[in-house]
Amino acid sequence: MANKRARDLGIPFRGTPGRHNAITDVSGVEVGLTTVISGEGTAGGGRGPVRTGVTAILPRGKKFDPVYAGWDALNGNGEMTGTTWLRESGFLETPVVLTNTFSVGVARDAVVRWIDRHAYRSYLIGDLWYTYPVVAETYDGQLNDIVGQHVTSGHVDAALDGAASGPVPEGNVGGGTGMVCHGFKGGTGTSSRIVPGGRQNSGYTVGVLVQANHGTRKLFTVAGIPLGEQITDLMPEVRIGSPDSRKPGMETGSIVVIVATDAPLLPHQLGRLCRRVPIGIGLVGGRGGNESGDIFLAFSTANPGAFKRRSTSRVESLANDEMTPLFEAVVDATEEAILNALVAAETMTGIHGNRVYRLPHDRVADIFRKRSGT
Repeated sequence: MANKRARDLGIPFRGTPGRHNAITDVSGVEVGLTTVISGEGTAGGGRGPVRTGVTAILPRGKKFDPVYAGWDALNGNGEMTGTTWLRESGFLETPVVLTNTFSVGVARDAVVRWIDRHAYRSYLIGDLWYTYPVVAETYDGQLNDIVGQHVTSGHVDAALDGAASGPVPEGNVGGGTGMVCHGFKGGTGTSSRIVPGGRQNSGYTVGVLVQANHGTRKLFTVAGIPLGEQITDLMPEVRIGSPDSRKPGMETGSIVVIVATDAPLLPHQLGRLCRRVPIGIGLVGGRGGNESGDIFLAFSTANPGAFKRRSTSRVESLANDEMTPLFEAVVDATEEAILNALVAAETMTGIHGNRVYRLPHDRVADIFRKRSGT
């Protein structure tokens, strides 16, 4: 049975979603997830319990055909590898992998080996090639024995090999398995929007996937309603650290957001999409605190074959004057993807018996029923 989504609770959203209301509504995009859950108790120190995973996003499936891309950050207390060359070249040449903070290295190395096995590459000269995998992270140490670095190359391979189009699982899955969002269980979420444009006005698609591990309860807002002020119980039960090791209400988590579109955008235009992501985060109450890593990447599946080692390419690009609907779509899909992650997630108990509760569906639905007068 599919998990509930934010719309199932009566939460209103702007814009028109695609068929699956997911990043995979952008044709060709595939998503794979590996979820790693094992053990109970207070072991720590590398011995579990484990509450983590891997999410893989392949812009054109398992076909090597680099896409134009851009990236940006709201607050940079986080990591996304490979972005130096991405900004310099304008191309995303590898899959995008999301995991936990201490597993970025093993994930990056695993992607290199996967690329070699699947010939997902372009030779520079002879049999020489290079690539810079894009791997991003958020910190799941409240629930996961993160020091144990329990993500393996096999987990990364499984996510990449299992990537598919269609509906995308949400909540406690993939890289989002052990994440916390606005004081509730967070994780993986996705959404999409269809906007006017394209040939024969068939429309462009914008899809978003988030790994949501950010925010504070006091600022949590849904469709303009300050729910964090109304739902003050069900706070995380964390049995690590001294009571005053963090100021109350301090935003200490992170969010990674991946944006896909089939609109023909150039790298600088995709950077412009990235800079609209924080507006969607802000609608739910995220502020990009000092200890938050808020990092975004956007790519376009238009212009297949644009990547070449030699010669020239003919490409299409959308006029800047036509980009505003895409900006709005990024904002709206980001907002909904975060809330989809929250609604799909389930209460989780992890390391040291730390427990993070799910968003209370019945109470949220009741608030929106009363608001609509039904």
